[in-house]
Amino acid sequence: MSWKTYLDEKLNVRRNTPLWRKRKVIKQVDGRFLITMSGEKYLNFSGNDYLGISQHADVIKAWQQGADEYGVGSGGSGHITGFTQAHAQLEQHLADWLGYDNALLFSSGYSANQGVISALLEKDDAIIADKLCHASLMEAAVLSPATLWRFLHNSPDSLSQRFNKTSANKTLVVTEGVFSMDGDKAPLREIATISQKHHAWLMVDDAHGIGVLGKEGRGSCHEVGIKPDILVVTFGKAFGVSGAAVLCNKTTAAFFEQYARHLIYSTSMPPAQAIALNAALNVIKQADHEREYLQQLINTFRQGVMSLPVKLLPSETAIQPLIIGDERLCQTLSDYLQSKGLWVKAIFPPTVPPQSARLRITLTTRHHLSDIKLLIETLHAFFSQNR
Repeated sequence: MSWKTYLDEKLNVRRNTPLWRKRKVIKQVDGRFLITMSGEKYLNFSGNDYLGISQHADVIKAWQQGADEYGVGSGGSGHITGFTQAHAQLEQHLADWLGYDNALLFSSGYSANQGVISALLEKDDAIIADKLCHASLMEAAVLSPATLWRFLHNSPDSLSQRFNKTSANKTLVVTEGVFSMDGDKAPLREIATISQKHHAWLMVDDAHGIGVLGKEGRGSCHEVGIKPDILVVTFGKAFGVSGAAVLCNKTTAAFFEQYARHLIYSTSMPPAQAIALNAALNVIKQADHEREYLQQLINTFRQGVMSLPVKLLPSETAIQPLIIGDERLCQTLSDYLQSKGLWVKAIFPPTVPPQSARLRITLTTRHHLSDIKLLIETLHAFFSQNR
């Protein structure tokens, strides 16, 4: 088989199905509104900028000042020439804020998860991961030489049972603080207790919890009073920027500096970005009012859609999935909302489990209460017309 034949066959399997992924060129996104290149304007309910920080004047100004001082790129790996005072200050600020010895900056959450797992695990080790962990975690686990076990989503009992089936040299338990497609929180306190009982390390990816949960937005782990051995926080959601950091103790940080290939061989983030992230962190620490307002929007939305003939997942976070199930109906609903000026993208398998196609609705502090009410009214109108 030629390469062209192979590619054509794979594309034809997916073409003209709801699973066909298409990118849309966007002209402008300000948190509340999204404007396409053709000038169409939509209320945006598909972004992860939960606190609207990507548009915050202090953060924008900090990036501009950083670019004036350092230029627009780092120029190399952090192990060569790419580790500046701006990076060091951000790492220390994050470590102090979250109560760890060290923070290590990565170019993305994906690379942070890959870097940690690929460096830590060996042949006689085990990874026990929540079944719904993010693709970056699962891919790294599958590619590692360790044995991968998966426990039922958010089930401490299932986690305990997995421990009974493994006799690994070292074990890493992996979960998320807030799950990106379901919006639910992990039972972190119970998972931490079980991990400690079995002398396993716990790694928590808190991409969707950091900034919006816990005191000063310190995230899911701080909210329930635990301190995982490895905490991954990303900056593309509530921080409003991009990149990630791994929080850990001094010895573990030294180990990653020697063995984490994603850290060693990647160009570091621009210093100007690190300066902007420092400013974003200052905003997050003072954003109690914004977090309270976001919770008000969440409560309003949930109350307004409970009577719809779809499954509303039990999420207390800014991620509010509506499970439609049927993929074509889900796409039809997404298209209907778009025709009414509401940008709500449909999510299909394999991103989510089979038969669980959904609208992944996300709320941010840039939304007005009237925006939420309009979304609720439009959803009700669709189902009234399609009974």
